[in-house]
Amino acid sequence: MASPSIHILNGPNLNLLGTREPETYGTTSLADIEAACSTIMKAAGGRLTFHQTNAEGTLIDQVQAARETADALIINPGGYTHTSVALRDAVASLDIPVIELHLSNIHAREAFRHHSYLSGIVTGVICGLGAEGYLLALDAALRLTQNNSSF
Repeated sequence: MASPSIHILNGPNLNLLGTREPETYGTTSLADIEAACSTIMKAAGGRLTFHQTNAEGTLIDQVQAARETADALIINPGGYTHTSVALRDAVASLDIPVIELHLSNIHAREAFRHHSYLSGIVTGVICGLGAEGYLLALDAALRLTQNNSSF
């Protein structure tokens, strides 16, 4: 694939990165993460679509749009990870690699965060590595699309 298109979708409250609970989520802003991902995609000759929304329906619409335009999807669903069957169903409709991403280690936090509606249907999960997780997920997505492999 000469020019991969990768979508990175971010759920609720991720617009507050850098200022919201920095002891848990770090001090890097979502704009900083987007800039770093854009630099990587430019160097790879690919196209990046990067969105954040606090609205569940909008996030589902963005997942559905990825069906037509993305070669891979990275999704940080935020709190919808633990609550949204509708988001799970939208992700399940994709026929592309999907990486679930979390800044914090959801398995080392409150018990209600231990369950993900997405983990069982995605290609892979990255959690607990902070903003660096986005770069790792992007690297994996590029490898999955460019090499057409599952590692």
